[in-house]
Amino acid sequence: MGIGIEKIGFYTPNKVLYLEDLAQARHVDPNKFRVGIGQDEMSVSDGSQDCVSMAINATLDYLSDADRAKVGLLILGTESGVDQSKSASLFVKSALKLPNNLRTFEVKEACFGLTAGVAIAHDYIQTHPEKTAIVIGSDLARYGLKTPGEPTQGAGSISLMISNHPRLIQFEPGHASYSEDIDDFWRPDDQLFPLVSGKYSTESYLKFFKKTFQAYKDSCGLNTSDFKAICYHLPFTKMGFKANEIACDHQPAAIQERLRTNFTLSAKYTRRVGNIYTGSLWLSFLSLVKNGTFELDDRIGFFSYGSGAVAEFFSAKVCPDYQNALLTSKHLAKLMNRQRLTVPEYERLFNLPLMSSKEMSLTSDEASGFWYFAGCHQQIRQYRQI
Repeated sequence: MGIGIEKIGFYTPNKVLYLEDLAQARHVDPNKFRVGIGQDEMSVSDGSQDCVSMAINATLDYLSDADRAKVGLLILGTESGVDQSKSASLFVKSALKLPNNLRTFEVKEACFGLTAGVAIAHDYIQTHPEKTAIVIGSDLARYGLKTPGEPTQGAGSISLMISNHPRLIQFEPGHASYSEDIDDFWRPDDQLFPLVSGKYSTESYLKFFKKTFQAYKDSCGLNTSDFKAICYHLPFTKMGFKANEIACDHQPAAIQERLRTNFTLSAKYTRRVGNIYTGSLWLSFLSLVKNGTFELDDRIGFFSYGSGAVAEFFSAKVCPDYQNALLTSKHLAKLMNRQRLTVPEYERLFNLPLMSSKEMSLTSDEASGFWYFAGCHQQIRQYRQI
């Protein structure tokens, strides 16, 4: 069998802000958020969850003792790193009790990080077929209170186990990449929040989609009708909707209906979680396969975009027992059990001091078994399990 995703895990913090409440507090029409950008809710971290703890929690969704012995590669894609030198993946490796004889590192290229890790893992499994690779995307998206980007914030992590025994999807050969040195979204070292050129970023995203989608079809001899669905990087769902409309352009009515229906299914989780940067494309995939119905060898397209900017289009085929590999009830519980915050509660959490190496101690109100960032001792980050 080929190489693909064997297992998938998901985590999002246990607090949520409803955007209808935010709209009321900001004196705007709720439809500006619900329809204008396509968002309903956003997960909120209270400071005890960072890219490391969320990555641990997402991977513990599926990790067994038998899995640990086979892992040869661990990659964490993030743009919410906790150290300028040490890889965040080393904290994750320690918490997960993975073997010492593995390769591990952190990848950064805006929201493309997890996809870049998947490509590296694919090549690793080709030369180490007896091993598996764990690739994680974990991020906190923060733009500041009362900013244009505020309703597109979010927090969460997606963890993928890549192997030559896939149960969810099997990657197809080939990909199409496109990159340019642009400034649509970036965060210099001296900035707490990203700098964003919103309209330019959307235009660039759509331009990069057109180029990679057409190039991929041309190189593989495929037509738009050959795709059962397309998953998109979704910083907010309206952006992916616009790209999907480009895919639907000039297609027969039945193809348009299929792609639009499956896009709506793929956007369900993003509407409730918000932007999770590196994990956003893969959250849309998780939402699609949990809410849709697929048959063996149905083809799913993937469009990954990371500002700055680099994009890639590739595809995979659905495995025969994909539904049995989904942790549906566990993942839904994480969404349903979140504590609904008032806007003042959300603002208080947002204004807490950002994570630093100073002596500090944090606690968490997460459920038993979850990991959290517990603060720093002698300038060393501490992670604990509840």
